[in-house]
Amino acid sequence: MESDDLNAPLGQSKPKSRLPKLPVPTPQMLAAVLALGAVVVAGWAMIASDPLGGEPMAVVSTKSDAAGDPGAHGDGREHARRDGPGGGAVAKIPDAAKTPDGAKTVTIIDGSSGKRQEVVIPGSGAPDGAGKPAESKTPGAKPAANAANVKPDVKADIDPAKLTEKVRYGVIPKIGPDGARPSVAFAQGKPLPPAVKDRPRIAIVLSGMGISASGTADAFALPATATFALAPYAVDVARLAERARDEGHELLLQVPMEPFEYPDNDPGPQTLLTSLSPEQNIDRMHWLMSRMQGYVGVVSYMGARFLTVEAALAPAMNETAKRGLIFVDGGASQRSVAGQLAAARNMAFTKADIVIDAVPTPVEIERALARLEIAAREGGAAVGIASAQPGTITRIAEWMAKVESRGFVLVPISMVVAKTKSS
Repeated sequence: MESDDLNAPLGQSKPKSRLPKLPVPTPQMLAAVLALGAVVVAGWAMIASDPLGGEPMAVVSTKSDAAGDPGAHGDGREHARRDGPGGGAVAKIPDAAKTPDGAKTVTIIDGSSGKRQEVVIPGSGAPDGAGKPAESKTPGAKPAANAANVKPDVKADIDPAKLTEKVRYGVIPKIGPDGARPSVAFAQGKPLPPAVKDRPRIAIVLSGMGISASGTADAFALPATATFALAPYAVDVARLAERARDEGHELLLQVPMEPFEYPDNDPGPQTLLTSLSPEQNIDRMHWLMSRMQGYVGVVSYMGARFLTVEAALAPAMNETAKRGLIFVDGGASQRSVAGQLAAARNMAFTKADIVIDAVPTPVEIERALARLEIAAREGGAAVGIASAQPGTITRIAEWMAKVESRGFVLVPISMVVAKTKSS
């Protein structure tokens, strides 16, 4: 039985265990160890003499892969990242991309932040400027244009900034100081091959673009020769215009004009009216023209009454000609005087020969397209206009896929105007 304080004889204490005593107190010993470590680190730094010790570095060799080159791998992998003096952990950088002139592009990676930087190492015959860091790519920035496969928005020798004028509603087109016209600068037409240049030309204009979401989406599946007439009331019409130009379509601005039975039959806000003064109508045109940029002309929307009243129509056509734009009669009235006014002013003009979906049924659309072919054969060129509705676009797409095999050529609206004037 173990003894304890109760059972121990009086006057005798319990034996105490004896532990070895340290010559130096524990806190002082810890301080000495830390001080010794600091001395070792300082001594190593003095001996190594590496001011960038511990920092991520990139070592790049500019030597060519010559046989026997010390450190060369024979496959171009001479570049490594090292951490700390002596090259402790080495991570190989992917092979440098070689260019025809012998230059190489090396990707340098910062080990702490992960940031990448591309450096061009010039080789023999490298062009001026080689060796500069590659340009960083800004999010949303468009890549450089490739002249072989990108359709330009404007002719290369024309400055689009000189083709606009600021009014109280925004920016509107104008003829440039050197005589450049928006109708030419933003035209997407190209010279026709000799084999088809004498064929009858047909231009298809889709009106109301931007009103019907499904119809607008379907229209973008059509060939680029289809001309888009954008409604000024469309949501984000400026962005829609930019996309259409990028995909090679010529643009028209749809201008609402007074129909019969107005205002019960109302084309929309800022409609040109026979009851307004010329100044008021021109002010409305400026509002409409400021809605987007990059169009070659304007096209009348409705306007069965307005197009027949010379006193109202003439100022609107004068303003169109003054701005260097094409005027397209949408074909709302057989009694339109737009043709006579355009001829008297020698301005760029054309008229829709056929309203393709005046009766929007498949059978009537097919008949209208057949009449359009007849008009093109008889006159050398013809214009068909239709609304951007899914059913109409489906029929037009099927027709466009076959019409050129029958001896016609599809062109944007500007090439029909040119054909008409030359004829």
